[in-house]
Amino acid sequence: MKITDDIIYIGVNDRKLDLFEGQYIVPEGMAYNSYLIIDEKTAVMDSVDGNFSAEWLENIESALGGKAPDYLVIQHMEPDHSSSITAFMDKYPEAVIVSNAKSFPMLKNFYGAEYPERQLTVGEGDTLSLGKHILSFIAAPMVHWPEVIMTYDSADKVFFSADAFGKFGALDADEDWACEARRYYFGIVGKYGAQVQTLLKKAAALEINTICPLHGPVLSENLGYYLDLYNTWSSYGVESEGIVINYTSVYGNTKKAAEKLAALLEAKGCPKVAVNDLARCDMAEAVEDTFRYGTVVLATTTYNGDIFPFMRQFIGDLTERGIKNKKIALIENGSWGPMAIKKMTAMLEGMKNIEYAENSVTIKSALDAESEAKLEALAEELTK
Repeated sequence: MKITDDIIYIGVNDRKLDLFEGQYIVPEGMAYNSYLIIDEKTAVMDSVDGNFSAEWLENIESALGGKAPDYLVIQHMEPDHSSSITAFMDKYPEAVIVSNAKSFPMLKNFYGAEYPERQLTVGEGDTLSLGKHILSFIAAPMVHWPEVIMTYDSADKVFFSADAFGKFGALDADEDWACEARRYYFGIVGKYGAQVQTLLKKAAALEINTICPLHGPVLSENLGYYLDLYNTWSSYGVESEGIVINYTSVYGNTKKAAEKLAALLEAKGCPKVAVNDLARCDMAEAVEDTFRYGTVVLATTTYNGDIFPFMRQFIGDLTERGIKNKKIALIENGSWGPMAIKKMTAMLEGMKNIEYAENSVTIKSALDAESEAKLEALAEELTK
């Protein structure tokens, strides 16, 4: 696949993978992207997962007609992008690795060699001439590992963005970009919003026609849409008007409360109500929804003097990613000693710009007239 006259896609699709990074469900697989820049000198942009080394090397050989590439640019050392490096270096003994200084110790740690005689260390503002293509390197630490660099090709105005602007799913997956890119972002990059904001400021100074990420499709149209979404996500802003209800339930009574509240919100004109059963849904989808909407309802049972395990895990996922700028409403259920609101509030302590709803709801085992009236009051407050 040609990106431009001189830039060729040489990546691979992984349709066998079930869990990305051992935790994210990927029903449509995963793409490991790699690119080849052909000029007076040739540069391969990143490698691929080691399970696909042979296919990737065949792609390189085919694209170059058997010629040897000059450089392998490594922008990110995570193994899904680096575990074919040794196969590449063995096949092309004259090739030079171009990367950040932090990458080479990682290369040794992962694969036992760092090729000291075949290194070209680059950092912020450094350039590499391939001929008419001048590669400029951009430091992007903690987007989402400390060694990350990104690369701008001024000739074709192509931005090689490492893991930024990536998404779950193989390239032949027929699905909406934003949904799986959002789940990918908040699952993997979400903690590092400040670092992404710094990157976006650097990108704003570049004339970009094409974004080439390490996962997901090449982006070449309506780039403002993708950049605006990344700005919203990384500034922890509200992407969509609506309310998300995340709940756990043991015997169905807290579920009834969550569903009752959802119906009340919809009846009062809320444009979108998303409801997630944390014991059964994809937890990453619930995290995605929670960062997407401005108002969040957490409903759970008291369990062993604490909160139900799936809710504890979920709130941990939110705080790990630094959730902020939300209005949060709390619902608890407890038959003899309701503690869930107190425990959830304690877990969220320290998160920035969290506003709690004035109305909270305590259920004693099952909904009754009093707790239903409190749900009504909460729905009224949240839809003002």
